[in-house]
Amino acid sequence: MSEHSDKKNLNRRELLKSGAFFAMAGAGLTAAPLMGAAAKKAAGANDRIRVGVIGPGKQGRSNMMAFASNPEIEIAAVCDCYKPNLDLGLKALAEAGKTAPKTFADFRKVLELKDIDCVMIASPDHWHPAMTVMACQAGKDVYVEKPVSVCVAEGRKMVEAARKYNRVVGVGTQQRSGKHFQRAVEIVQSGKLGRVTEVRTWNYGNEFPKGIGNPPDSQPPAGLDWDMWLGPAPMRPFNINRFGVVDDDRWSSFRWFWDYAGGWPTDWGTHLIDIVLWATKQKGPRRVTGMGQKFGLQDNRDTPDTMILCYEFPEFILTYECRRCSGESGDGHGYGIEFHGTDGSLYLNRQGYSFRPEKEDKGDETCDKSPAFSAGESEQHSLHVKAFIDCLKTRKRFASDIEDGHLASATPHLGNLALRLGRSLQYDPETERIAGDPEADRMLMRDYRAPWKLEV
Repeated sequence: MSEHSDKKNLNRRELLKSGAFFAMAGAGLTAAPLMGAAAKKAAGANDRIRVGVIGPGKQGRSNMMAFASNPEIEIAAVCDCYKPNLDLGLKALAEAGKTAPKTFADFRKVLELKDIDCVMIASPDHWHPAMTVMACQAGKDVYVEKPVSVCVAEGRKMVEAARKYNRVVGVGTQQRSGKHFQRAVEIVQSGKLGRVTEVRTWNYGNEFPKGIGNPPDSQPPAGLDWDMWLGPAPMRPFNINRFGVVDDDRWSSFRWFWDYAGGWPTDWGTHLIDIVLWATKQKGPRRVTGMGQKFGLQDNRDTPDTMILCYEFPEFILTYECRRCSGESGDGHGYGIEFHGTDGSLYLNRQGYSFRPEKEDKGDETCDKSPAFSAGESEQHSLHVKAFIDCLKTRKRFASDIEDGHLASATPHLGNLALRLGRSLQYDPETERIAGDPEADRMLMRDYRAPWKLEV
């Protein structure tokens, strides 16, 4: 590059320092993206892909080690605003014999690094959209955990950022990489079930009566930047349940507060609904209703302990049920997906699937229309990460692309919105708007606490 060109085109670090790269510490970049090293690599290149990890909590460490187990990956940076999480991430890498990475408490420092090709985002859910958009703007590819957002419109902005800046953005909906999930989707799409008119998804469990408890507000623990952890979410007093910790059952308890997540529908429901949308080739529902509340749990969570969300599609109805005060399922399955068709029903979870044919009356006897079959579980997580790494090299779109992750997250968000408003919503999955209800339509986006913002 000539001296003139060098002056004219500031490098990424100079842009960051000048403030031209990020606007007010938020995602306000409008300049063209600078290409990360991964984008420059041809398929089959020998260069290692350098990954920055944002959020080495429980799920983040699992993802990080799945990446690190691939010889073409180097974990070059690890970031967390809670130092004990950061230390656990470093310990996991050291025990695996990996080179010590650079460490940061502010994720923006990871995005400044010129030699980082990709970032893995496993922060709390409310941070996923801004971090993903900012990473795309910084020329990084992204692997982000589900749900990708806290409201519908955020997910669409993430898709727009991936396309605008030509980034590979994948989502941790790893069931798509499971062989038995792929086979189950093929069965639904083959017509073997006949005409599918109803699909059930559910999560059952019993936390009665204490749930996550009622700890009082307190000062943040040592090593936590609470203001950074909250980020674009509203300022709240510190509460251990809002934060969650790494060494007991509250590690993911932030998910039960509307400020940061969407409860069970977005935590587990996203995985289940993703498979339904994939198998039925749908973008989203036309009509949404929801009901539920906290009937039994005596804790400080926001989200209901019992709910039913109902989605009407052109040719079938989808329901999502959640019970946290009764784990009895009747058939021993505490969670799953069930496709009900005119010729048979297909049950599916992470352990496998089973087909139950309809019975046809033949006078005094019945006969099966088709034989039953079943399959055992197949590996998902490591295959998912490996497939994503392949996409970093080939620049092909990932099987769990950000568009798929957005749609899988948006559907439970819509159910939560209908439940919270107490009314049915008419939704257009093409425009991603709610008709005839201005209040609900406005709630497809959330406010960001200054100085953070979400701009593509």
